[in-house]
Amino acid sequence: MSESIGNWVKRDPNIVPETITWSSEKRVYEWKSSYTKDSAPSDPALEKELFSSESRINSGIHFKSYAEMSVSVKDGPPGLTPIVSFDDAGLDSVVLENVKRMEFPEPTPIQRNALPILMQNYDLMACAQTGSGKTAAFLVPTISKLVSKIFKGQLATIRRRPGQAAWKATPLVLIILPTRELAIQIFEEARRFTYMTPLRPVVIYGGAESRVQKEQIQKGCDILVATPGRLKDMVERGIVSLARVRVAILDEADRMLDMGFEPQIRQIMMSSDLARDEGRQTLMFSATFPRDIQTLAREFLKEDFCRLRVGRIGGTTSLIKQNIIHVEDYEKKETIFNTLLDYPPSRTLIFVETKRTADALDDFLYNKKFPTCSIHGDRDQRERELALRAFKEGKSPILIATAVASRGLDIKDVMHVINYDLSNDIDEYVHRIGRTARAGNPGTATSFYNSNNIPLAPTLTKLLLECKQEVPDFLQSYISPNVTFETDDFYDEEAEPAGYGANAGTGDDPGSTWGNQADSGWGSNQTQGPANDGW
Repeated sequence: MSESIGNWVKRDPNIVPETITWSSEKRVYEWKSSYTKDSAPSDPALEKELFSSESRINSGIHFKSYAEMSVSVKDGPPGLTPIVSFDDAGLDSVVLENVKRMEFPEPTPIQRNALPILMQNYDLMACAQTGSGKTAAFLVPTISKLVSKIFKGQLATIRRRPGQAAWKATPLVLIILPTRELAIQIFEEARRFTYMTPLRPVVIYGGAESRVQKEQIQKGCDILVATPGRLKDMVERGIVSLARVRVAILDEADRMLDMGFEPQIRQIMMSSDLARDEGRQTLMFSATFPRDIQTLAREFLKEDFCRLRVGRIGGTTSLIKQNIIHVEDYEKKETIFNTLLDYPPSRTLIFVETKRTADALDDFLYNKKFPTCSIHGDRDQRERELALRAFKEGKSPILIATAVASRGLDIKDVMHVINYDLSNDIDEYVHRIGRTARAGNPGTATSFYNSNNIPLAPTLTKLLLECKQEVPDFLQSYISPNVTFETDDFYDEEAEPAGYGANAGTGDDPGSTWGNQADSGWGSNQTQGPANDGW
C-alpha cells in the first residue's frame, strides 16, 4: 500500500496512464471546407477540455496590481492608445469569443499595449514580468488578423489533398521556443485561441516520434510551434516550408539568441526559405533581455521596430514572497525535508543545477515518502511528459527540475518554488521564481544560499529591496548605500556614450542596469508605421 508523509497526498505507485499519447497529438478544432463563420459547429467535449477552470490559471486577488506597473513604448504607432478591454482591440468575433471563454477579467499591461502595436503589423521587442500574460499578447492579435483575412477571402489555408504525394506544410505563423515543455504549453494556448477557426496549430519538438508529428503536420499546419532542432530537421527533410510565414515569433527571445541557440536561429531566420519581405512580422518576447542580446536581436527586426517594456527589464513581482536562507551543501537534504513539512502541501517546484542532483534528490524524497517526480535533459521525452502530467494533475505534486522547467511554464496552483541549488545568474533566478505568483496570484520562493552564491549577492540583494522583501543578515553587507530603483528601459544603442554597456553599472555591481542612469529617450522620435501589406 502506498504511504504518505505529513499532510502530503499518498504517493501514486503508478502514475503512468493506461493510454499514453504524445502531447503533440492532443486534439485541435478540425475545420472543414464546408464550414462558414456562422455555421461552424461547436465541439462540446473539446471546449470543456480547453476552457474548463481546471485546465487554466484563474486570475488572482492581486490581478489589479498589474495596472500599477510602469509602461514604456518607443517607436510605436503615432498616437498609440492602449486598449481598455478586449472589446476595444478590433479582434475578429470568433477569436474574441475564445478570449471571453478564458474569462480574462481585463487585459494586462503587456496585452493592453502590445495588441494595438501588433494589429498594425509592427515588429516588436517586448519585455514584461513572468506571469503577466505575454503569450496571449502575441497569440491573440496574430490569430485574429489571420482569421479575419481568411473569412474575408484574402488568405487561404493549405491542406493536403487525398492522394497528393509531394506536399509540404506551409504555416502562416512560426513560433520558436527554447524548450520542449514550453513548446507544448504554447501549443496548448494556441489550441484555445484557434477554437472554431480555420487555423490549425501543430507542435514539433525533439525527443518525440517525428512520424507522429509528421502525421499531425500533414493534417494541416497553419501555426507551427517548434523547438529549433526539430524545426531544422523538418525543413531539411522537405516536410515543412517557411515560405508563407507571415509572423515569426521568438518566445523567451533572450534565451533563443544566447550562445547556445543563436547559430540555429540565425540559420532559420536568415538562411532558410523563411519569407524575408517587408510583409513578414517578427516578434520577440521575454521577461529578461540582457543588453548584448538586445543588440543581437536588432539584426532580425525591421529598422522601425517597436520596443515595449512593462515594469523593469529583468524584474519580478512583489507578489512572490522571497525567502533566502543560509544552507551549507551538506545541510540541504535535511533542510528540504523540513521545509516541505513546514509549508502547507501544495504544488511545489524544486530547482537544482544538475541532472545528477535531480535524480539523487528525487530518490531521497521519494524514499522519505514524499510524492515526487523529476524532469531533466537526460530523461527521455516520454518520461518528461509523464512527469509534467503527473505534476499538473496533482498525482506527484512535488516536481524536481533542472533549467528545462525554468522558463515560461504556466502550471495551475504552483504555490511554492524552492531553489535547492541557487543559480548565480540573476535572470535565471527571476525565471525560476516566476513559476509561482502568476496572473495576480500570490506565491512563495525559498532559496538555499551559501558561499557558492556570493557572485549573485549584490544583484539578489537589490532585487529583494526592489520587491520590498526581507534582506537576511548574511546579505546586509551587500546593500549599496546609493542604490536606487529607477525603471530600466531597453537601451538605445545609437544614443549611448562611448564605453556604455558591459562595465557601466553603478555602485558595487559592474554591468548592472540598475541605478542612476540617463534617460534612454524612449517615447520620443516616433516614426510612421509600415505600410499595410494586405495580408
